[in-house]
Amino acid sequence: MRDRISQSLKDAMKGGEKRRVSTFRLINAAIKDRDIAARGNGGERVSDEDILQILTKMIKQRAESAKMYEEGGRLELAEQEREETEIIREFMPKQLSDDEVKEICAKIVEEVGASSLRDMGKCMAALKERYPGQMDFGKAGGIVKSLLG
Repeated sequence: MRDRISQSLKDAMKGGEKRRVSTFRLINAAIKDRDIAARGNGGERVSDEDILQILTKMIKQRAESAKMYEEGGRLELAEQEREETEIIREFMPKQLSDDEVKEICAKIVEEVGASSLRDMGKCMAALKERYPGQMDFGKAGGIVKSLLG
């Protein structure tokens, strides 16, 4: 994943694509920050799974910023946030549809043998392990909660 991001940065620099270059640099900076934090805790470089978490967080931050900019009448900044979001999404796995998420949640509840809200943690752990970066776990949590409650 790191190699793909680095290669994309090089390609964007060669092509003179300023927005893509700045976005890839932000991604690399976030990854390096996490690498430094991991080293401080005695760990190694972050894994591809950790990079997916970083990218997911970056997408969520940009969505919130775009919404705030729109509410403040700063449409050009909101558009910039959306462009960055699309660039970051290029490195994310294909997102599952709402129907697929509902189906998967029902299957996980059944597999785990969950019967009450106390089992929600087990269900969410299984979802996060099997489908990293492929769904909004906030929405999935609401679906699992409705299935258990």
